[in-house]
Amino acid sequence: MKKTLCSLAVLSLLTSASAFAHKEGDFIVRAGLASVVPNDDSSEELGAKLEVDSDTQLGLTFGYMFTDNVSFEVLAASPFKHDISVQGAGKAGETKHLPPTFMLQYYFGTAESDFRPYVGAGINYTFFFDEKLDSGASLSLDDSWGLAANVGLDYMLNDDWFVGGSIWYADIDTTATIGGTTNVDVEIDPWVLMISGGYKF
Repeated sequence: MKKTLCSLAVLSLLTSASAFAHKEGDFIVRAGLASVVPNDDSSEELGAKLEVDSDTQLGLTFGYMFTDNVSFEVLAASPFKHDISVQGAGKAGETKHLPPTFMLQYYFGTAESDFRPYVGAGINYTFFFDEKLDSGASLSLDDSWGLAANVGLDYMLNDDWFVGGSIWYADIDTTATIGGTTNVDVEIDPWVLMISGGYKF
């Protein structure tokens, strides 16, 4: 009898300590720090290439689990602000952008797994605003559509809360129009690094 009671107590402790991960029908919300690190390149109509620096802002993702393993998720963020430099000549201007990204993701493991690694692929839309040059000349950056991909890992703290990290890649190409006449093709193609806490319901 004592052995049975001890066994039931141990089983109860193990069961209560187990955290259930994302499952079919769950909504997932993440918030954390997202850093956009451009892997930039550009044409040389100005005699030198344009360069775009990195920035870190609040990152958010919203998702819905269609099955225990497949979700649709959206990456959002507060506006990123980037300095624009002319290679070898220093800062020339700045711009802001928002990069909403729409992903289908596959989660490995099961709904009983504490660790849920995942991979995803989808489409990024980036729109630029508040573009300006230090010289006072006009600057305009075209909006961009491109493919995106990511990998990540979530760790369940309990049945509702989790922590995680992810790496995203986005194909962002734009044309910078300077002074209304000079067009410069710019490939930004950033890596996005995100560390976050999350909640599912």
